[in-house]
Amino acid sequence: MAGIETELGLERRAGLPDDLRYLVEKYPREAWQGHANIGGMASMWLQRHDMLRELGGLLSGAISDYREGRATAPEFARFFAPRLQFFLGQLDGHHNVEDQHYFPIFAAAEKKLKRGFDILDADHHLIHEALDRNADTANGFLRALQEDTDKQRFAADAYADENTRLVAMLTRHLADEEDLIIPLILDRGDQGLGVG
Repeated sequence: MAGIETELGLERRAGLPDDLRYLVEKYPREAWQGHANIGGMASMWLQRHDMLRELGGLLSGAISDYREGRATAPEFARFFAPRLQFFLGQLDGHHNVEDQHYFPIFAAAEKKLKRGFDILDADHHLIHEALDRNADTANGFLRALQEDTDKQRFAADAYADENTRLVAMLTRHLADEEDLIIPLILDRGDQGLGVG
């Protein structure tokens, strides 16, 4: 895992290495929606990822609105807290299902992609740590809303930085995961992978 953390670490890489991209080259993103195997698992996967991206963007927008004075502290807190909790829970649950169920099935189905699933698994550990930091700084920020303006601003900045880092990590991870998994599903189909 040390090699993954350095050479292909989530916050360093610009995408999957070439040796793991042979299926996405065979099934490029622009062809996914027209493929016969896009329904079922592949479609569900993409919808789930789109929801996570949307929630991440919503949280980023909310903190920006607060910092720019477009939302008061109470408005922000009412909007933000339940959505953050939902986002963190959905992301954690999604990763647990992938790690425990789908990644082992996919890695067994296409042994040449095992290293890719190891990379994604390492990502999940880093993202989980970022989720913990995100929750801690968010809670600190929500507590600071009862404090003076300087403490609120400092806490808002700390949370914004943590959120920006998490969303960047998530954006890279989701794209790489899709580039590994969706072409595999398109190639084999749900039934061929044993997930349909």
